[in-house]
Amino acid sequence: MIVLLFVVHVFIAIALIGVVLLQKSEGGALGMGGGGMSGFMTGRSTANLLTRTTAVLAGLFFLTSIALVMLSNAGRAPRSLVDEAPSGPVAPLAPSPAAPQVPALPGAPPPSLPGQPSAPLAR
Repeated sequence: MIVLLFVVHVFIAIALIGVVLLQKSEGGALGMGGGGMSGFMTGRSTANLLTRTTAVLAGLFFLTSIALVMLSNAGRAPRSLVDEAPSGPVAPLAPSPAAPQVPALPGAPPPSLPGQPSAPLAR
């Protein structure tokens, strides 16, 4: 059922793209449906037909999208972060280990402790 609905959804998306591209744009840049169809229908009736077709295809696209989501989530139980939280008290994190001590080079100033200003460098 999901595969059939997905195929219909893809065909609706392709048709929607085609109908949108056939419409005459306001600026005239991408409209492809203006010149060749002048003998078939008038400009106003063509615009109304394409506008209604776009609205119908957009509605069908939304409906198939919602149906696909509902069908794909039908067998799953709802999840909640509150239900997945541990029930007992949470143990505190272990303190981080101290930084390894690096031996000082001869003639180098002693390392400063955090929070204390370092010794000025001699020039």
